[in-house]
Amino acid sequence: MSLPLSYTLLVNGSAYGSQSARSAYLFAKALIEKGHTLSSIFFYQDGVLNGSAMTVPANDEFDLVAAWQNLSLQHNVKLHTCVAAALRRGVISQAEAKQHNLEIHNLATGFELVGLGSLAEALLTQDRVVQF
Repeated sequence: MSLPLSYTLLVNGSAYGSQSARSAYLFAKALIEKGHTLSSIFFYQDGVLNGSAMTVPANDEFDLVAAWQNLSLQHNVKLHTCVAAALRRGVISQAEAKQHNLEIHNLATGFELVGLGSLAEALLTQDRVVQF
């Protein structure tokens, strides 16, 4: 049996419209089941759309945003969302809404807007970083 490793996932695909985010979620669950540590997930490019509280899938569809939130709560996984990519795509935290004089915000609970420094730190400190 191999030793457990620490992982960060880099998700570039949106919650819907591509398979990459769902594949990342399934990979995350498999890592945890195998006893590895999943420290964080960094959502970048269109992946930041996974952090939108305004996503409403059809009743018969898998709710990937809620699944990320549950994974974070159950396994203490940080959901980091690139602030620059998020702002360009209309995913706004309460603090950013206030800073930019916007009336609304839509960053889903459990997600955090961070800079690329968080990804750089993961690249230096985790055993593996896997991109989807």
